[in-house]
Amino acid sequence: MLKECAQHGYFRADLCPVCGQSGRILLNDRELDHLGRVLTGILRHFPDRYGLSMDPHGWIPLSEIARAIGERHRGYPWLKAHHLAAIAETDAKGRYEVRADRIRATYGHTVEVDLDLPTDAIPDRLYFPVTEEEAALVLEVGLKPVDRKRVHLSKTPDDAKAAGAVRSPNPVILEVDTVLARSNGLVILRAGRTVFLADSVPPEYLRRAGPAEPSGP
Repeated sequence: MLKECAQHGYFRADLCPVCGQSGRILLNDRELDHLGRVLTGILRHFPDRYGLSMDPHGWIPLSEIARAIGERHRGYPWLKAHHLAAIAETDAKGRYEVRADRIRATYGHTVEVDLDLPTDAIPDRLYFPVTEEEAALVLEVGLKPVDRKRVHLSKTPDDAKAAGAVRSPNPVILEVDTVLARSNGLVILRAGRTVFLADSVPPEYLRRAGPAEPSGP
C-alpha cells in the first residue's frame, strides 16, 4: 500500500516510519503493483504503445504518462502526476529518477537512450549472476548485454543472487574488479541504489566470488 504522510511524504507501509501516523492512502496494493509494471514498461520498453515520446536521455513528463495511462486503462481516470512520483520516490531499488515534472527509468532499457548517469562513487567490487552452465564461458569471453542495452551489475553478492534467482535457484556469482577495470578505461555508470551499468566487462576483470566474510567477531 502506498500512502502519504502530511509531514513526512510518501511511504509504503501501514504507518509513517517517521511519526507513526496512518497517513492517507494513495494506491492500494493492486493498483501499486499494476501501475508500477505499466510505468516500468513505458519508461524502459514501449512508450510508443501509449502514444508517448521520451527525450534522448529517457525523460517523459509525468503528467503526459498519467494522462496516457488513464486513457488506456479503465479504472484510472483519477490518476495524476503525483501518484507516479510517489511510486518512483518509494521504490526500494531506485528504478526511477524524477526531476521537476519529468521521470525516467535509471536502468533496464531495451530502447536506445543516453542516460548521462554519474560515474563516481563506484564500489571496488561489483557482482553479476550466471548459471553454472554459463560460468565457464562468461569467464572466458566476458560479460556482454543480452536482452538489454547494457550489462547490469549489482552492488553486493546478495543483490546479484536476488537478480539471478529468476533464472536459477542457486546462481553462480561473478565478481568484477572495478578498480582495475576503471583504471584501464572501462566506464561504469551508477544507476539505481543497487545497480550499476557497463557496456561490457572483459574477462580479465572477472572471477568467481568467494564465500561471504563474517560480519562480526
